[in-house]
Amino acid sequence: MQPHKIAIIGGIGSGKSVVSRLFRLMNIPVYDCDSEAKRLMNTSAALRSELIKAIDERVYKADGVIDRAYLASFMFGNAQHVALVNSIVHPAVRADFKQWAANTQAPIVAVETAILFESGLDADIDSIVLVSAPIETRISRAILRDHSNEQAIRQRMKSQMSDTELVTRANHIILNDDTTSLIVQVEQVIQKIASK
Repeated sequence: MQPHKIAIIGGIGSGKSVVSRLFRLMNIPVYDCDSEAKRLMNTSAALRSELIKAIDERVYKADGVIDRAYLASFMFGNAQHVALVNSIVHPAVRADFKQWAANTQAPIVAVETAILFESGLDADIDSIVLVSAPIETRISRAILRDHSNEQAIRQRMKSQMSDTELVTRANHIILNDDTTSLIVQVEQVIQKIASK
């Protein structure tokens, strides 16, 4: 039997990772798309071959590890290059998640992703949990976490789907405003999903 698959989504600084940790503490396995994409780029021969073909051999260092700086410079400010890399990486991550979910002996699993709809992963999901927080709170958190400035964070926010749009697509909303209990909200979401 296939597990019920939850997507944990939210914009920069919303607290997706904190909520994901709570899901793990409550015995829900969580697949982290960011770290798994990095792992696949370093370990998948098929992905390596496609990236070299699409970019060039300098995208990998001599030791076989992806050259993140070179990849970033290839993608920076070039929408076509970003789309090209995404068209290679996203399907690989999606296939890996499906295999991971099928092999996980758990009735409920989750995936943490910043690009659920953009990657096509939403087609494999049963419930969407949006982690939401006030804009100013999100900016403050992102500045602290990324050692960045407000302008850069706001620019990154513009490139992401807005909470207003995400709310219409989510089945559950967790408010991470530093006052409402996250533990209680996560427990309620798990109970609702488990009861179905």
